[in-house]
Amino acid sequence: MHPVGVFDSGVGGLSVLAALRAELPHENFVYFADTAYAPYGERGDAYVIERSRAVVDHLLRAHGIKALVVACNTATTAAIHLLRAEHPGLPIVGLEPGLKPAVAASRTGHVAVMATRGTLASAKYAALRASFAGSADVRPVPCDGLVKAIEGFDAAGIAALCERYMKEAGPFGDGPTDVDTVVLGCTHYPLVKDELSRHAPATLRFIDTGVPVAQQTRRLLASAGLLADGGTGALTLQSSGHVAVLEAAAARWLGLPMAGAATVATTA
Repeated sequence: MHPVGVFDSGVGGLSVLAALRAELPHENFVYFADTAYAPYGERGDAYVIERSRAVVDHLLRAHGIKALVVACNTATTAAIHLLRAEHPGLPIVGLEPGLKPAVAASRTGHVAVMATRGTLASAKYAALRASFAGSADVRPVPCDGLVKAIEGFDAAGIAALCERYMKEAGPFGDGPTDVDTVVLGCTHYPLVKDELSRHAPATLRFIDTGVPVAQQTRRLLASAGLLADGGTGALTLQSSGHVAVLEAAAARWLGLPMAGAATVATTA
């Protein structure tokens, strides 16, 4: 059974993979972490486009994927339009910061978007933000270094950066000028939501896009007649860097069982 391909610049897309596996338990998945070329969020569009093309070509050539989930906000903003044009027969699902559900959920009309600098500087994000002009105050918070700290299991760095960026995102509360909703605009950030929550009131809402992406993937597979109708769903983990790091991340951040998950190092 042909798998669904999922890729990110590193381990952050594991948060999306977890939602995909919960929504589509019969599907086979191959997850590719492009850690040798990370982080994407602090690089230019040309770099991200080149790497996205290389990874997708590998997933098609080596695995014959039947659908693709771009589990990276930066790669989505920089490259997804080109990937769709170059692979018109391949169902492709991308990510964007969950600004629409955040604005809908906010009571105060003040929303913070925590994301990489690349995502926040993109034309795609600018257009998304402009669509809510006048209906909400949207505060961008570029979180330089947080992806690197998560990738490196740097507990002290994660704690310090989460505190710093949550201070920049606030003040939080239910007052007329307080932020009451925070968009986690990078797939890495849900992995440290507990640490982020330490610096916010219990009423603060966090919005991420894992579940909506999984639901959209199901819809596209169903409409194309590609849904798996049985089986337990195999998982293959691949990395352009050290695959052991990806295995450790899958076990640490999500508790994914490694038994039965094939792991392969590749230089895609």
